[in-house]
Amino acid sequence: MDVRFTAEQDEIRRTLRDLLRKRCGPAELRAAVDTPAGHDPALWTALAEQLGLPGLALPETYGGVGCSVTELALACEETGRVLAPSPLLATAVLAAPLLLALGTGAQRAALLPRIASGALTAALAVPGPALATALALTGRDPGGGWAGGGRAGGVQARRTAGGWRLYGQADQVLDGHSAGILVVAAHAGGFARSRVLLFLVPGDAAGLTRVRRTALDATRPQARIQLRDVEAELLGRDGDDVPAALARLGDTAAACLAAEAVGAADRVLERTVEYVRQREQFGRPVGSFQAVKHRLADVYVQVQTARSAAYYAAWATAQGEAVGGTALAQALQALREAAAEGIQSHGGIGFTWEHEAHLYFKRAAGDELLLGPVHRLRAHAADVAHVFEEAGR
Repeated sequence: MDVRFTAEQDEIRRTLRDLLRKRCGPAELRAAVDTPAGHDPALWTALAEQLGLPGLALPETYGGVGCSVTELALACEETGRVLAPSPLLATAVLAAPLLLALGTGAQRAALLPRIASGALTAALAVPGPALATALALTGRDPGGGWAGGGRAGGVQARRTAGGWRLYGQADQVLDGHSAGILVVAAHAGGFARSRVLLFLVPGDAAGLTRVRRTALDATRPQARIQLRDVEAELLGRDGDDVPAALARLGDTAAACLAAEAVGAADRVLERTVEYVRQREQFGRPVGSFQAVKHRLADVYVQVQTARSAAYYAAWATAQGEAVGGTALAQALQALREAAAEGIQSHGGIGFTWEHEAHLYFKRAAGDELLLGPVHRLRAHAADVAHVFEEAGR
């Protein structure tokens, strides 16, 4: 078994890192998050046209590059290093795989080439703070109870003579305020035929209201969407097992998110080591103190462990092995520890808006709120693997 990256994979990482170094520095990052869209459209266009990033893991039939989840994870690692605000996660990691897996031939042909070219962005709208549950990362609800039921919370779908209509609200939709099309999870049917379905809603649909929310992590824009009797198109067929499709998506998304967190953790550790080598105290560099060395060495071990777990999780998706949640837990913990040590080692400047360290800490905290926390990710992975059942025998 050869675990080395291929020349093509190394080239993807190198080219993307060079582009982001030129186009997404600290100043460009802050300017982008302050825009209404929350990202730089020009950078997104460059990522699409020069690297084909939105379609990296889409088949060539639909204008994609035809790579695997591994290449997409490596791209996420590089965007994570600079906290690049872009629709990559919402579009390429969450929405596009669902369109590919469940969409009809006509839906795929109409949407996926536009996504691959970067002309169309997409977002997955899951009611309430239930993204981790919907993706089966912190729990499994085959009945889709997390989808709610309209007035009781969530989004309700009802069939009419002219098609489907949606009513309800989703509060934490990644890039939902700027996406060209929304993939909305909704509860349909009464008690007898209660089920979860996915629907396509154009960003300019009548009755749709989208508002960008103030999020802890400004580099990860979120929106509240409200649907008031909005006309929608069913994604795929009524009989599709949507909770199962979301669970499969959850594992691949977790692998990509783990790689992204590893990139962020590696960068903040790198910056911290550079700083303690320069900052002096009592006439010597802070980094020469043994206590500082030990603390940063511990962080280094955590980051390398998380990197191995993330790479394995990305590879394992093609083998049918679901380990994304475990890798994500390890990566989020590594990022949290690396960011905390970065702030501690930088002293007071690390807490200020002028410094990057606090941005990485907010990314760690924001991702745990959205997809974790870490202990729930690990607990669910242990339940799925029947770890404690085996131990108790």
